[in-house]
Amino acid sequence: MRVIFGIGNPGIRYKNTRHNAGFLLLDFFAQKKNITFKETTGEYLEALGSINNQDYSLIKPTTYVNNSGLAARQVIEKYNLELENFLVICDDSNLKNFVVRVRLSGGAGGHNGLSSIIYHLVTDQFPRIRIGIGNKPEDKDLAEYVLSEFSNDELSEYQKTFGNCSLLIEEFITGGSKKMLETNSILMKSENQNNSNQNIS
Repeated sequence: MRVIFGIGNPGIRYKNTRHNAGFLLLDFFAQKKNITFKETTGEYLEALGSINNQDYSLIKPTTYVNNSGLAARQVIEKYNLELENFLVICDDSNLKNFVVRVRLSGGAGGHNGLSSIIYHLVTDQFPRIRIGIGNKPEDKDLAEYVLSEFSNDELSEYQKTFGNCSLLIEEFITGGSKKMLETNSILMKSENQNNSNQNIS
């Protein structure tokens, strides 16, 4: 089993907020794979699927961002999961909009959801995909900014980002975290080449 764990807040009120980039990506992926999130006995919603005979689980915790680790621990205990098979998806206000970063381990970087997961798992040795949501404006505090909604134009732009992230998730499911990292390097080189060509033209 491979688990893809999105960080976000439950409920309509938070659906299109920046802090819910992880949930938005999982919704995008679930729709693409025609699978549905369902309630569980744990503190999370779950959608189950399989690619090339590899089972996977998409998880959206219902604990709110700051207690994401509670749900993470429940899922890992349920599946007796090795952490290399546990991928976290989260927003990152230190990255520009639409920028994606993949890491196999690391600190929380000021993200309360990641901090909670690291606390409850007693380790930061798990892979994660961070989705850039842009730096906060000077006239807003961070909490206000991450709970603000994406504009319709931004949501449209994120469809390409989510498409690339979906490819990374598929690579994680079928080939593991190192395969995902290799594919991300290829995507980044291609993106940098496209940017260089645009600058030349």
